[in-house]
Amino acid sequence: MSRLSDRLSSGQFVVTAEIAPPKGIGVEEIFDTVSRMEGITAINVTDNQGANMRMSPVAMAALLVREGYEPVLQITCRDRNRMALQSELLGAAQFGIENLLLLSGDHPCFGDHPETRPVFDLDSIHLLQVVAKLTEGHDMAGKPLSGEPPRFFPGAAAVPEADPFELMFQKYQKKVSSGTRFFQTQAVFNLKKLENFMTAARPLGVPVIAGVLLLKSAGMCHFLNRNIPGVTVPEHLIERLEKASRPREEGVAIARETVNAIRGLCSGVHLMTLGQEKRIPDILENNHIEW
Repeated sequence: MSRLSDRLSSGQFVVTAEIAPPKGIGVEEIFDTVSRMEGITAINVTDNQGANMRMSPVAMAALLVREGYEPVLQITCRDRNRMALQSELLGAAQFGIENLLLLSGDHPCFGDHPETRPVFDLDSIHLLQVVAKLTEGHDMAGKPLSGEPPRFFPGAAAVPEADPFELMFQKYQKKVSSGTRFFQTQAVFNLKKLENFMTAARPLGVPVIAGVLLLKSAGMCHFLNRNIPGVTVPEHLIERLEKASRPREEGVAIARETVNAIRGLCSGVHLMTLGQEKRIPDILENNHIEW
């Protein structure tokens, strides 16, 4: 059983963070970053995040396992057909990778290879169903797997601030019925919307890890509001950053306050620090996180 699975099932508050594999083969900076992720239960490894080409996330996650870290492997449907997705999952299992975050993925037109033809043979809900079949010992075509079936702890994404809520929550329910064991959410800033989401989600019994994004400036907030669906930084937070003499310190304070508020609502937090991983201990300060 993965540490993430064990802690969520026992009701412990978990903390996850994320890294992007390098755009190349050098991993020294990645492991320097990981070494500063104090207090983290598991580390997400992104899959060509933002549709930008990087090293295979399976390879990066396998390197983390080798060095004693626990990864959450992100797998998107954008770049692979159903055969390739199943092959990647079986390869991940061979390296002892159990935690998965299954995603549809950003369209290539937003990335650094905009001429790429997207695949999207499956979506994230279908991929959850594929993972369930693999753990039962057969592939998507019903053919039996050789040897012991792989063990996975599959997760999915949620967007608590999405509008309309009803449409988003229908998809959330489908992911639950398709076998997701935990959720990680898009960055949340509106705690009232998160409360409403958790009121609806809690009876379904699947742990929710809420996303907390470290804000660096008011300009960053405006960019997020213009370009990232499902993310809305409220005006009062933008004003705090605009008035702050040290905006980055104010961003840490906002993240710390958000983590504190989330403790009473969700099963954990997913920290997105965007190169500021050394500030993770500051974000978790005074939040009485046990690890």
